[in-house]
Amino acid sequence: MASLSIYFSFLLSVLVVFQGFSNLAESKECFINAIYSFGDSIADTGNLLREGPAGFFAPIGSLPYGKTFKKPTGRCSDGLLMIDYFALALNLSFISPYLDRTANFDNGVNFAVAGATALDNSFFLKRATFPTVTNSPLSVQLEWFKTHLNSTCSSQTKCAKLLKRALFLVGEIGGNDYNYAFTQGTSIKKVMTYVPQVVQSIIKTAKEVIDVGAVQLVVPGNFPIGCMPSYLTMFFSLDPGAYDEKKCLKEYNAFAMHHNKQLQAALEDLRHAYPHVTIMYADYYQAFLHLLDKAPELGFDKDSLLQACCGVGGEHNFNMNIMCGMPGASTCSNPSKHISWDGIHLTQEAYKVMAQSLIMEGFAYPNYRVQEEWGC
Repeated sequence: MASLSIYFSFLLSVLVVFQGFSNLAESKECFINAIYSFGDSIADTGNLLREGPAGFFAPIGSLPYGKTFKKPTGRCSDGLLMIDYFALALNLSFISPYLDRTANFDNGVNFAVAGATALDNSFFLKRATFPTVTNSPLSVQLEWFKTHLNSTCSSQTKCAKLLKRALFLVGEIGGNDYNYAFTQGTSIKKVMTYVPQVVQSIIKTAKEVIDVGAVQLVVPGNFPIGCMPSYLTMFFSLDPGAYDEKKCLKEYNAFAMHHNKQLQAALEDLRHAYPHVTIMYADYYQAFLHLLDKAPELGFDKDSLLQACCGVGGEHNFNMNIMCGMPGASTCSNPSKHISWDGIHLTQEAYKVMAQSLIMEGFAYPNYRVQEEWGC
């Protein structure tokens, strides 16, 4: 009964956070006291901005990015991301990007970089595919983490003690490995062969952080990419059979499901290898479909579910040559009514709903240890 009481206390604190984000200073301390994040633009809170964004990521340092947040921060959205809502739910300050040398890292560090891949650039160059955004893949982020840890704790015992109450977000990562390949003309059949190596890279990173003391991990899967305005525009088909009942591209969603199944199987093996560690799978795929299903009652415009808020042209308001923030692109008047921000990333409001679903509606699992260990 004690663990159940802690669980409901945790849910209550989360509800308070999501319904107003007020009185945080008066909230009880949560078990989790730090977040360490690895990943890409889904979680990056400013690392790419400090590296120097290029290509279609170049506008992230200027409005309209950060429009709802009132200023650009390097987040690939109009405002907050899921990692920000996780931090708020755990009564933590926002997790600073590693490359912000003036930041306070008492509540953890965000190593995620927009455009990052799970695999090193050498993998893609051998296959005539060119990652165009950053040279900070998962392996580099892991090295950043080790460097940070070496500067923070002097022994493995002290590091393990430091990390005992930390939450590690290992991803979402891997989506860009596939995005770069698909957008440069690689077939789905060929990209399927990348999946085992992408999953292996994610698992390797998870093992390495566990080996230095991590005991609370969340590893997200991929989104249903066939529902994204970018994919719907770039891979438009005249065949009605290419689309499902949600008007998403079936083949690309099937691909994402394949990645997610492989990742979940690997995570199950990891749980057997490390029974003392809480390893949760965050089901971004099903959480996003749940968001689509419930969108009108959640206040989203039912006629704009598959349209970007910020962009230009066509059925999905997306043009790869005129991305959000570029000359010629425009921004919708109310981003909170849209799910998609720029055709690739979600709006703050959509990320908020996604975070709620993951924390409170069972889209992160298994969650039996959350009741005992994540209480506030």
